[in-house]
Amino acid sequence: MVVALYLLLYVIFAQIYEAYEVSLQKVSMLIYDQALAALMADGITFIVIWLLMLHFPNPLPGLATLAGQVVLAGAWSLIANKLYYGTTKAKKTMVVYDVRRGIEHLIQEYELDKRFSVRNVVYVEDCLLKLDSLDGMDAVFLSGVHSRDRNIILKYCVANGIQVYVIPRVGDVIMSSAKKMHILHLPVLQVGRYDPSPEYLILKRLFDVVSSGIMLVILSPVMIITAIAIKAYDHGPVFYKQKRLTRDGEEFYVLKFRSMRVDAEANGVARLSTGENDPRITPVGRVCRKLRLDELPQLLNILGGSMSVVGPRPERPEIAAQYEEEMPEFRLRLQAKAGLTGYAQVYGKYNTTPYDKLQMDLMYIARPSIVEDLKIIFATIQILFMPESTEGVAEGQTTAMESVNRAGRPPEERESFV
Repeated sequence: MVVALYLLLYVIFAQIYEAYEVSLQKVSMLIYDQALAALMADGITFIVIWLLMLHFPNPLPGLATLAGQVVLAGAWSLIANKLYYGTTKAKKTMVVYDVRRGIEHLIQEYELDKRFSVRNVVYVEDCLLKLDSLDGMDAVFLSGVHSRDRNIILKYCVANGIQVYVIPRVGDVIMSSAKKMHILHLPVLQVGRYDPSPEYLILKRLFDVVSSGIMLVILSPVMIITAIAIKAYDHGPVFYKQKRLTRDGEEFYVLKFRSMRVDAEANGVARLSTGENDPRITPVGRVCRKLRLDELPQLLNILGGSMSVVGPRPERPEIAAQYEEEMPEFRLRLQAKAGLTGYAQVYGKYNTTPYDKLQMDLMYIARPSIVEDLKIIFATIQILFMPESTEGVAEGQTTAMESVNRAGRPPEERESFV
């Protein structure tokens, strides 16, 4: 039964961490993801064995097993990568873009050019004028293409056996939450505001209270040491309190361990962090950010009910207002309670554009479930040791407006994001 439990846990975590996505992951990420899946499964299994034995078992065999699993994961990843790309030709690919450019560069940056061989990059209007330019392609990326134009290309690709990868717009993400219905003997898609079931909200709140209470007890020694270190460095306040937005635009004060100088925003202007290069971060704060210790006081926000463990990250009112000037749809993320971690934090980076973060948050809001919350929580562990997940925005880019305007869209195309 213990072996069966271990296998079940490993399969679950391997799926969460995409540990066998040979065609989409770098070899280094495959090894990391498989090692993490093994670590999680080993850890839980070790606790079960501990409970069954009624005394603390020797951890050395478990550590030796984990080391062997990592070696096997490395060997398997290298062999699988060689076999896959040695027997699979890269798909002849065309990129069709509208308001979003540069997908071909991302394909190369993430080393997916072995899977997608980009043969042509065309503007959507040019593609529509000559649909037969798609002939001979194995795959097509539709990047930010308007639904009217996209549907024409989609139908042509499906009819001709061409795979399509759609980079959505906000309206597409909202439509993904549609409920299938039959009214008047017609197929109908019902779309509405975020409206989770009462059972989900009760379970979610119960999980928030229990998990935040347990974590506060377990992490209290770490929090005390962190507080002492911050106080000893410059004798300033230990906590940093900042006004943020949660569900329906309600304001609350988020708690963090202070990682910047006391006068970081002395002029009262809300500024985005540039990450590790930000001169306002103290040496103690740099360590806190690297280890994510600055976020721990938000467990008190969760316990108090102003935040949840999983949800869109809370934004400052001033910065949210700047975002909404360029994209009014940004306020749609306020349909759900703000969270300590979320879809955008797991699958994006700190410097992912606000528009892309919005879409990720809306993907989470579209289909709320406890299972999805648990997947995001476990996936958060995956990014804890990835430095790119806490990168800052571009050097010199300090306001929300600059962040929106650097989203890669020409000025004439920034006026409408839907």
